[in-house]
Amino acid sequence: MAKLPLTPDVLTPSLVSKRELDIVIAKAKADPTAVRTLRCRTVALGRLHQLNYIRNLPPQPVMEDEPEGLLGESTAPNASEALLAALGSCLSIGIHANALAQGIPIRSLELRVEADINMTSVWGSGDLHPKTIGFETIRVCVDIDADASRKALAALIKHTVLWSPVANTLHNPVHLDVALAPATVA
Repeated sequence: MAKLPLTPDVLTPSLVSKRELDIVIAKAKADPTAVRTLRCRTVALGRLHQLNYIRNLPPQPVMEDEPEGLLGESTAPNASEALLAALGSCLSIGIHANALAQGIPIRSLELRVEADINMTSVWGSGDLHPKTIGFETIRVCVDIDADASRKALAALIKHTVLWSPVANTLHNPVHLDVALAPATVA
C-alpha cells in the first residue's frame, strides 16, 4: 500500500484545527456518561453481496463480497477484511487526533493490519471439528513519519490503542445478542 503524503490535496489532520478538536474534547468531558447507539442495516443483494446502510446517509459503497474460491466474485472486501479495515481506520483517526492534541505534526501515516484465519469451517458448513473460529491474533504495524522521537511515537500509539473503541471492542469480551426478528403481521 502506498503512503499518502499529508498535503492539502488529501483530507489530513492538518485540515482539522486544534480548536475544533478542543471543542469535541470539551463536549465529551461535559457529559462523560453520554452513550450513542450506532446502527447499520445490512441488506443481502444476491449471491454473497451485501450492502450496508449507516445513519441517514445515502447508500454507501460499503459493499462486501467473498473472494473467488469461497463462492464470491472478489468484487469487494469480505466481512473479516472489513473488520480489519475498521480497526485500521479507527487507529489512524486516533493517532491523528492524539498527534494533533500533542502538537506532533505528521507527514505520513500508514497502518498495515493483518490476521490469520482458519476458513475450513466455511460459515459452519465445512469441517466442524473444534478449532478457533475467527482471528486469534491481529497484527498492526504503524509506519509514521512525524516530528517526534521514537519513544514519543510509541507512547502515542500505545495511548491510541488504549482509547480506540474498535480495538477495545475486539480486545474486550463483548456481549453479542443475535435473534430472529419478531414476526410481522400481514
